[in-house]
Amino acid sequence: MPSTPTGRKLRARTSYRDRIFHEDCVTGMRRLPSDIVDLVITDPPFGIEFKAKRPNYNRTPHRVIEGYADVSKMEYFEFTKTWLTEVQRLLKPSGSAFIFSGWNNLKDILNAISEVGLETVNHIIWKYQFGVATKRRFVTSHYHCLFVAKDDNERIFHANSRYSREDRTEDGKSARYRDMEDVWVIQREYWTGDIKTPTKLPRQLIEKLLDYASLEGDLVLDPFLGSGQVPVVAQEHQRQFVGFEIVPEYFDFASKRLATRCYRIPDQTTD
Repeated sequence: MPSTPTGRKLRARTSYRDRIFHEDCVTGMRRLPSDIVDLVITDPPFGIEFKAKRPNYNRTPHRVIEGYADVSKMEYFEFTKTWLTEVQRLLKPSGSAFIFSGWNNLKDILNAISEVGLETVNHIIWKYQFGVATKRRFVTSHYHCLFVAKDDNERIFHANSRYSREDRTEDGKSARYRDMEDVWVIQREYWTGDIKTPTKLPRQLIEKLLDYASLEGDLVLDPFLGSGQVPVVAQEHQRQFVGFEIVPEYFDFASKRLATRCYRIPDQTTD
């Protein structure tokens, strides 16, 4: 491309695509132009003083990458409002976002969504296969997923992307209806024998969101990359991606997965 003002402007405008950045997401998002993102999928910090200990859930300690960066409960609302302000700016009017959360700080996220001008479309429950044992309350074995939009009238939703109206389940029910219900039973992934971060969204979950809310070539943003699950799966499905991660070990791990197009990275050491 010739070194002209137009050429320089084009390079600046496209240099963030299919890239991840090792920096605070608010700082990074503020460098991006408005109205460019088709879809946001993100699992922000828990805000529960999560320790992310290596042996959690009986995992082999040396295979779990340490460094999880949490946010204090007192700061959680302002923290959430700040990064959601940038998400709202970056989304196209036709775009949407899926924000994952435990129940502890759900109120802060819902209030921040409303305050920055995003509209809530659905409140999805993701039911997974285990929970932490309890003595004085019920076991938590689900996660919340908030489906929000910049403009509910303009947002794109591909209702027939996975099943047609004629498709049926084994028991003769509508497969499309079943798939579009707002309670999803999807198992967490066990990466036995592989390097991992303490938390990650399963591939099946991300694929479902990509199918319903994006097309090939669309730009997918994750402000809190962690292990890089969202860009890795987006890359597999021919979506463009951009994302941010402040923990150097997580960023390096995500970068390696993207560069090698390797979904799981085996542990090369011996136990």
